[in-house]
Amino acid sequence: SFLVLHLFTGAVEVSVRSPFACWFSAMLYCFGGSLLSSLMLAEPPIAFLAKGANILLASSVWYLVFYCPQDIFCRCFSFLPLRLLVAGMKEVTRTWKIAAGVAHADSHFKDAWLVMVAVGWARGAGGGLISNFEQLVRGVWKPETNELLKMSYPVKITLIGAVLFTLQHSQYLPIARHNLVFLYTIFLVIFKVKMMLTRCATSPLAPLEAALGHVLFGLRKAPFKVKSESATSSNRSSICDRPSEQHHDGVKKRQAKKTE
Repeated sequence: SFLVLHLFTGAVEVSVRSPFACWFSAMLYCFGGSLLSSLMLAEPPIAFLAKGANILLASSVWYLVFYCPQDIFCRCFSFLPLRLLVAGMKEVTRTWKIAAGVAHADSHFKDAWLVMVAVGWARGAGGGLISNFEQLVRGVWKPETNELLKMSYPVKITLIGAVLFTLQHSQYLPIARHNLVFLYTIFLVIFKVKMMLTRCATSPLAPLEAALGHVLFGLRKAPFKVKSESATSSNRSSICDRPSEQHHDGVKKRQAKKTE
């Protein structure tokens, strides 16, 4: 997570200007799932600070990412096999966070499907869901990057996982919990590794989203067609206007020669 945060626009400048703001935004990005799920369940939002070992480990990694001389730590993780290993471990952690969030929500609200899905989603993708608040800590305000307006692939796949684990926990999905954990984790790791190897930023769920959006919500591409038609018409008009402009220039030159 900190390696991704290091690549954000202005993150390095903030680390130089205000180390505390940089550290606080990094903790929000790392423990955003615990913070958001605690707020949703009316629990102390600073409960994650009670786990001193986790805070110390996260702070150590944050320091090495932003303040290691010559960026040696980040350069080591630029090695592709090591990046793939870390990405796979992160997806495994995401699975366990979702499952734990669903079970924790069920202990507070028995058989409340929406609560279980919401808390599991928040626990697994909290860093992305509160990204606007994390950006605000760094002095950046980009409301157009709200995950609810334009969801990223990790947030989408976490929502799907929260729904699956909720159905399994409520015994509406005929599969054992450990089998679902295994299959879901394998799915996450395979697609994450594939996206990193092919350097493809397009979500593998894009064709399914387009089909469902067209069938269920009637999403149309008319505005795009209108824009393209207006663009082509403007290009045609500009092309058609060129000969007339050239003819007008030629007439001016002839008149100038006659006056001379």
